[in-house]
Amino acid sequence: MKVLVVDDEQTILETVETKLRREGFTVFTAESAEEGMRIFRQAKPDLLVLDVMLPSRSGLDLCKAIRRDSKVPIIFLTARASEEDRIAGLDIGADDYIVKPFNLGELAARVKAVMRRSGIENPQEVIECGNIRIDPKTHEATIDGRSMNLSPKEFALMYFLAKHQGQVFSRDTLLDRVWGPESFVSARTVDVHIRWLRERIESSASNPQRLVTVRGVGYKFIG
Repeated sequence: MKVLVVDDEQTILETVETKLRREGFTVFTAESAEEGMRIFRQAKPDLLVLDVMLPSRSGLDLCKAIRRDSKVPIIFLTARASEEDRIAGLDIGADDYIVKPFNLGELAARVKAVMRRSGIENPQEVIECGNIRIDPKTHEATIDGRSMNLSPKEFALMYFLAKHQGQVFSRDTLLDRVWGPESFVSARTVDVHIRWLRERIESSASNPQRLVTVRGVGYKFIG
């Protein structure tokens, strides 16, 4: 599995590269967004680790550019630790957000976890719920025959809820079942991804009829 690490601090690049190589990954490194985009197009990595504060163009800009035509998992690695920064990173398509200073073992664990969760493990069953069709073999979800263009995490959440339609799941349960018990993201992450899914499947995101909030409990999907 190939990982691209983009950071303008040489020490971080070297230590992260060494750790991930020891964990069995092929690692590419870049010190700017421009160099990162060039390597991304050439090497086609399976996952990116991006610093937010880069010279010239930010990691946020690079993430937006990549998200225009790729669903590759992205982890932000940054000193910007506020909740607003975390939400901004998730809003533009990041799969995880790690704050500096960080532990190399934790970073490696999160890289592995995000890779495992980038698709449904051992998927077999195609799910059809009304005008929604979810095919885990092709990793494609459609509504009225049109692609919903879901990120890996959105797809995993949509697949899980559709597979258990009618059942109510708390945020903590969804974090455990979709993100994994070793994930370090907050329950707010579930709310953000639910909002993204509603924008794709609901006729009115402010009055959801299919991806429903059960007050005080959690969320359920109604086919």
